[in-house]
Amino acid sequence: MGERHADTRSRIQDVALELFTEHGYEATSLREIAERLGVTKAALYYHFKTKEDIVASFMEDRVAALEEIVAWGRTQPKTDATRREVLHRYAELLARSNSHRVMRFLERNQTALRGHPRSERIRDIMFLVIDLLSDRGDPLPVRLKSTLAIFAMHATWFIDPDPTAYTDEERSKSALQIALELLDSAHAERADPASR
Repeated sequence: MGERHADTRSRIQDVALELFTEHGYEATSLREIAERLGVTKAALYYHFKTKEDIVASFMEDRVAALEEIVAWGRTQPKTDATRREVLHRYAELLARSNSHRVMRFLERNQTALRGHPRSERIRDIMFLVIDLLSDRGDPLPVRLKSTLAIFAMHATWFIDPDPTAYTDEERSKSALQIALELLDSAHAERADPASR
């Protein structure tokens, strides 16, 4: 029963994300989500009472996954190998989940979600992930390159509006490659301040 419940919950999240991204959060109703799923509103209510509950659920899932990365990173020495592993773990998170779809949803619904406590939590935890890649005392170019490494993995999903232009695997692989190059460049600047 628990596995079936989780599967239904995931299906609802997927369909809601699709509709929220296509039509906008405010313009999408629970009735439309239920219709797309082929279930009654009552069946949908069993899992989620409101659109807000659906949004909260996939944002909580993302926060939990990011918190795992942060918790792991904080137990490791602040080495370049650890920083590279943080990027690999972040890339795996983006590849194995609907994280890139959540990012598209957040980007397309910024006005509706402004000040939403869970979107604020995602922003805060992203700063913690970035802090794993550089130290607050690092020179600005090092901090910037480390931050851009994370954003490179996001940018790959926004480069071409046509989702068929590149496969998910091509996007993920290229983004990780660029992110690692940025991190290596930051490391080089950290190791040789004269290069700035």
